[in-house]
Amino acid sequence: CKDDNNIEKRFESKEIQVKGVIVSEYSENYNHWDAKKSFGEWLKENNIPAISGIDTRALTQKIREHGTILGKVLADTDEPDFYNPDLDNLVDQVSIKEPKTYGTGSKTIIAIDCGMKNNILRCFIDRGLTVIRVPWDYDFIEAGLKFDGIFIINGPGDPMLLKPLHKIIAKALKLEKPIFGICLGNQVMAISAGAKTFKLKFGHRSQNQPCAEEESGHCYITSQNYGFAIKESTIPKGWKVSLRNLNEQTVEGIRHETLPYFSSQFHPEHAPGPSDTEHFFDDFIKML
Repeated sequence: CKDDNNIEKRFESKEIQVKGVIVSEYSENYNHWDAKKSFGEWLKENNIPAISGIDTRALTQKIREHGTILGKVLADTDEPDFYNPDLDNLVDQVSIKEPKTYGTGSKTIIAIDCGMKNNILRCFIDRGLTVIRVPWDYDFIEAGLKFDGIFIINGPGDPMLLKPLHKIIAKALKLEKPIFGICLGNQVMAISAGAKTFKLKFGHRSQNQPCAEEESGHCYITSQNYGFAIKESTIPKGWKVSLRNLNEQTVEGIRHETLPYFSSQFHPEHAPGPSDTEHFFDDFIKML
């Protein structure tokens, strides 16, 4: 079911993005009012392996004992051939291949698709913007597109692998037009400005991460899903940490001291999670 902008109403992506599912208990019966099939049937149709009857808490403790490590769901007892997703450009696998425009607002933004959730589109379109969604490595400056601001979107994998995008954003930073980045976009903005990133021992995967604004001390409960972070000591002159994770003090957002550039590591578009920070979209629009 799609809305007037041809965006799925009940899904955040056009397809399942996980490679496997592990649950402690699976119900064979389903009764949601909008359900057309069971969760198991949906996974089978999309060739996604799944397993139930697992003590998921014990499993989590085991595979995280020495930091995040690789795991695999097997249907037999063969020796596993592990795949390390950090070595691949996962963004290239999930980004669109051609530019696409949504909305008819008076202000236009470029949305760099590194793995866009549908609720990001909804948040901008509902606020009266035109959104030009472009592939992650599409040089919209070279293409001569007209826009009022740039939005760098969330996505999977190691941000250091996205070298074509680093060059594009480095050029964009010279335009002095408003730029807003979330999650992977936060890391890409930092790298393009001259900072470095690193892989966290334990990634942040939850809907209840507390983050605070550095200046006001205001705390937000945020939705997060990432495994890399900005190395604070490498943030260049002219930039500052604007948001911080209160669990382990990592950088949750940066801001330029004089130009309209800012970011958040968490997901202000939520879906799922708390909507405490959706006003970040309003802050960005005020800059346009």
